[in-house]
Amino acid sequence: MSDGYLTTHVLDTAKGCPAEGLKIALFRLDGETREAIATTQTNADGRTDSPILPKGDFATGTYELVFHAGDYLRASGQAGDDPLFLDVVPIRFGMSDADAHYHVPLLLSPYGYSTYRGS
Repeated sequence: MSDGYLTTHVLDTAKGCPAEGLKIALFRLDGETREAIATTQTNADGRTDSPILPKGDFATGTYELVFHAGDYLRASGQAGDDPLFLDVVPIRFGMSDADAHYHVPLLLSPYGYSTYRGS
């Protein structure tokens, strides 16, 4: 069993606060196969209540976090006209160390986003 795990959080850089209530889905990728692993929502701190991929379920490989930004932007009054510039934001990344903590945050505004490997 590995000791690795995956966490994420979302910060609303336009408003300067955590993005509360943003839906996030996690998928494991294997070639053309895309397997749904988890779906969760951010709390008042913009984080999930527990790791989105906990130690008992962790495996190395290629993953995709899908952030449902459009729903959050609409709910927070930042959406603008349809179609939204940013609606669903996928971030595809690899995890190669079975014993590491991977943290993949999203910094979000209505017209841009960034990510990085955090700690």
